Amino acid sequence: MTVLTSALDTAAPEYAARRAVMLDRIAEVDAEHAKALAGGGEKYVRRHRDRDKLLARERIELLLDADAPFLELSPLAAWGSDYTVGAAMVTGIGVVAGVECLITANDPTVRGGASNPWTLKKALRANEIAYANRLPCISLVESGGADLPSQKEIFIPGGALFRDLTRLSAAGIPTIAVVFGNSTAGGAYVPGMSDHVIMVEERSKVFLGGPPLVKMATGEDADDESLGGAAMHASVSGLADHVAVDEYDALRQARRVVARLNHRKAYPDPPLDGVRPPVYDAGELLGIVPEDLKVPFDPREVIARIVDGSDFDEFKPRYGSSLVTGWATLHGYPLGILANAQGVLFSAESQKAAQFIQLANQRDIPLLFLHNTTGYMVGTQYEQGGIIKHGAMMINAVANSRVPHLSVLVGASYGAGHYGMCGRAYDPRFLFAWPSAKSAVMGPGQLAGVLSIVARQSAAARGKPYDEEADAGLRAMVEQQIEAESLPMFLSGRLYDDGVIDPRDTRTVLGLCLSAIHTAPYEGARGGFGVFRM
Repeated sequence: MTVLTSALDTAAPEYAARRAVMLDRIAEVDAEHAKALAGGGEKYVRRHRDRDKLLARERIELLLDADAPFLELSPLAAWGSDYTVGAAMVTGIGVVAGVECLITANDPTVRGGASNPWTLKKALRANEIAYANRLPCISLVESGGADLPSQKEIFIPGGALFRDLTRLSAAGIPTIAVVFGNSTAGGAYVPGMSDHVIMVEERSKVFLGGPPLVKMATGEDADDESLGGAAMHASVSGLADHVAVDEYDALRQARRVVARLNHRKAYPDPPLDGVRPPVYDAGELLGIVPEDLKVPFDPREVIARIVDGSDFDEFKPRYGSSLVTGWATLHGYPLGILANAQGVLFSAESQKAAQFIQLANQRDIPLLFLHNTTGYMVGTQYEQGGIIKHGAMMINAVANSRVPHLSVLVGASYGAGHYGMCGRAYDPRFLFAWPSAKSAVMGPGQLAGVLSIVARQSAAARGKPYDEEADAGLRAMVEQQIEAESLPMFLSGRLYDDGVIDPRDTRTVLGLCLSAIHTAPYEGARGGFGVFRM
């Protein structure tokens, strides 16, 4: 047994201070999550309930197996924009009739469930996850189509949503649409392109053009039911495969459809009786990361509180020590872990990472990246030592690795180090952030300092005096801007991660992700990494 030994002093003032800061940040995130839960607000929630309709999350809860967890994805989508936090849609992974499924649900309390640009991005991300992990996709539909004032940002890219549904089906990944209310215009293609369609009698309306549009286009006077009601689609057009008497019955029928899919996971889940919880309390994760991310911390303290039995076999512990690499299991699933120790990545760390990634691919073992990096080291000594080619070697290995990747931004994730540690652009299956995380091209102080130096050199080259007062103002403004744009809620709002999570939930979130990953077959790269510059 190689159980990690913790040096964390939970009685120290530094621990208490770190814990207090983390709890404050979690409270800030929770407040923003509450905005997503509120949907369109009390007025529109009450109006929806007065129509005897369930809310989006209530529909999901009834769809899921009893006591099954639901891993909500991108709950802060659209944060910081002009649109409602949550982007008028709920997405996530949950177990339905014993099958892990990707679930999307329009929130009809937000502009009738109409899709805005962030709704589209959130839905496309959900489809990516369903496709990569072969998860059946269940769409709980109640939407008036595109939010027309923002159609210029939706219409052209929005076609990808329907393309995805056909590709999922073509890949043998089931798609199911449950229509609770209006599904009009482009929204009509969601049931139209799904494998299975359930509609609610006298409630569901699916048509390309509603009565007003039909009147304008053709002069015909048509009513909702004859144009797109459940009875018509079940008996005349054939679009509806099942008709439910109410929303509860629709969700019951959806569960029966899933139960009959014969959809099987590529790999069996590990036996639960063989999984040992970490030796150390997950609550202690709150006091590990310093408020100032320039202050280093030992990522082994994080690893010890998320992996099975706190058991970790470290790889090359004496080489490239600012990157910790090693093997563990998490909820019984084998896992390779790369975790930044001191923030900066040097040549040795880059080469160590490349070798470790190759080993994981040879053994078909998924990889977890725990981010806390300021990027690759700069300076004459390091440039002459080959930091560019060694950093490129690590990025090459990450880019061409074929085992599933998971990423968690624990602390800093700056510069090309974000790429080398499998940031969003490198397609990790899932990427989450702690409330302590920050990510940008570089730290706010560094970026402001670089701009100052460039401006100072420009003034000197033109033979003009440098305005120190203006420089101080510029630096303060830039630092403030970059600090704001580095925060996890800002990044999560733009779907650069799949959610900001409480550190105490890290093990559970990663376990749910690993279970989803093992629904699809995968095989590591056996070569094919391109040219490593030596």
